[in-house]
Order: sequence, then C-alpha cells, then structure tokens
Amino acid sequence: MKAAEQILLDLKRRIFKPVYFLSGEEAYYIDEISDYIENNVLEEADREFNQNIVYGKDADLVSILGLAKQFPMMSEYQVVIVKEAQNLKELNKSAGGDDEGSAAKPAAGGAVQQLLHYITHPQPTTILVFCYKYKTIDKRSSVAKSLQKNAVYFESARMYDNQVPEWITNHIKSLNYTISPKASFLMGEFLGNDLSKISNEIKKLIINLTPGSEITTDLIQNNIGISKEYNVFELQDALAKKDILKANRIILHFAANEKEHPLVMTVSSLYSYFSKILKFHFLPDKSKFAAAAALGVNPFFVDGYSKAALMYNTSKLKHIFASLKECDLKSKGVDNNGVTNGELLKELVFKILH
Repeated sequence: MKAAEQILLDLKRRIFKPVYFLSGEEAYYIDEISDYIENNVLEEADREFNQNIVYGKDADLVSILGLAKQFPMMSEYQVVIVKEAQNLKELNKSAGGDDEGSAAKPAAGGAVQQLLHYITHPQPTTILVFCYKYKTIDKRSSVAKSLQKNAVYFESARMYDNQVPEWITNHIKSLNYTISPKASFLMGEFLGNDLSKISNEIKKLIINLTPGSEITTDLIQNNIGISKEYNVFELQDALAKKDILKANRIILHFAANEKEHPLVMTVSSLYSYFSKILKFHFLPDKSKFAAAAALGVNPFFVDGYSKAALMYNTSKLKHIFASLKECDLKSKGVDNNGVTNGELLKELVFKILH
C-alpha cells in the first residue's frame, strides 16, 4: 500500500509529524507503522522516560492528551502510542457524524473539544499515535475532518482476495527471497487475506532459509500444512482439464476434511475462477501479458485459462454459474432437505464436469 510505504519512508528519514491516526480493517499496516515508531524513534535508553504505550480500553482521552502535552526528558521527542484506540469511549461517541463540524454530544464533548484543539495545536516535541483498528472513524465527524486536514490520517482497507498472491510475492521479494506464482497462490488460498497472519507464516518459512532462496510448494506444505495435492488450485486444474478422477479424489478429501476446506470458500474460489474464464472469452487481446493484466493474474496462469476456455464455452459457463449459486444457497439452508456439504460439493462438481 503506497500510503503506508510513504509514511514508513518519511519515518525512516526521521520526518516526524505530531499526530498519526492509523485506522482501517486491515491491521497489518497499522501495526507496521506503529511498531516502527515504537522501536525506532527513540534510542532504547530514552524510552523509559519518554515513551508511553496506553490501551484504549484502560485509558481516557483527557489523560492521553495530558501525556501528549508533556515535554520530553533529556530527549528531542517523546512518543505516546494509543493501542486499541477504537475502544476509547469518547472517541467513539464523537464519531457519529456532524456535517457542520459542530461540537460533539455533551457526554464526550469536553474531551473531544480538547482533542480537536490538540490536533490543530499539537505539542511539537510529542509524537502521538492512535491505532484505531478494524474500523474507521465517521468521515462526517469534526474529529475526522480535523485529522485529515492537520494530521497524518491513514486508512487501511482490507485487501481483495485476488490481490493477495501478488502481495505475497512482493513482500517475500522485499525480504530478499523468491516464491513461485503457484506457491503464492496456494498461500493466498489457504491463509486468506489477513496480511498479519500471512506475514507471520512467511517469517516462519524463512527462518532456516538463506537469503535469495525460493519458497517452494514443498516448503509451504511441510511448514504451513497446505496439501500439495488436495487444494483449490489443484481442483481448478482438474476441472480445467476435465480430469474426472482427480477432481473426485480432491472433493472426497474436501468432504472428509470440511474444517480445512469449508464449502463456502470452495464455492467462492470456483466462482472467481470461472468468472475469469468467462472474461477470457471476451478479451479482445488474448496475448499472455495483455490477458494477465485484464484478468488480474500472474502471466504464469494465462495458459491455464486459455485451455480452460476451450473446455468451457459461454453456454456451459452460464449453467456452471447457476449451479454455483444453487450450491451456495443450499449450503446456507435454502431448499436443502438435509443434504450435507460434502454431498453438495460432489453434486456441484458432477454438474460442472458433465
């Protein structure tokens, strides 16, 4: 995310701002920025007297601002980091939206007015950081408007599933390692779009690797628990080739291990996969790199979509989407007379292949 990268770049250049408000559903970048400030702004010897870390559920806005207004002791800066700031009661009460930028409701008004004043008149020797995770502050509120105008306001949106493999590849590259497109796809499919979780798993993978090494599917299988044979990628490959034996072997494994392979995730992945095949049919330029850009995939996968398009014409794809929708609804209890998810998956794959 470019905004996060720019903030980190400024921090590394020791270009500091008095107030940082880090918010959004994706916690990874919030942690990355706040951790950098916590571990790098002050020398270790200065942190005991000049660095305060408080938690929103245990603090109140007035006391936090009181800390922020203090002067550092024998140091250029003091740091105040508010973790779990989404639990600050006064801040939540202030975020209900006030189009005219009027004062907050009386219950929180005093504290919020102090915050508004601090944002516009901060203590220049203090770096105040709010970590407002898993949500965002109402953009209509006077606090949000003031933060966007006078502070470093950062909002981290949850990454889309189809963006995750590329993020994994780039993140691993930044650590001076490599990974194949197939391996990054497998990690994304298995771990989802929680970047903090993915980052932690990558740290485990590279512990015993020398810099420049490749993270392989075997390494992922042995350390994360992803099966090299029984995964959504291999299911898609089997369906693309209409390999009935392989497809049935995979779905039997899925049915027997539903906790690791929930039907809702399988249906979602198949919907995304067949949507790309349908889109491929209508691409004016089907060359590798043009198709990859249009489909939002690594060029490595384009040949697979091209071959799958030969197997599934647009008429067949229409029926597949209807079957996917039916399976999804039945898995949620609609018109389902006690059929298990395993049986629903078998029925779905049969309809796709025949």
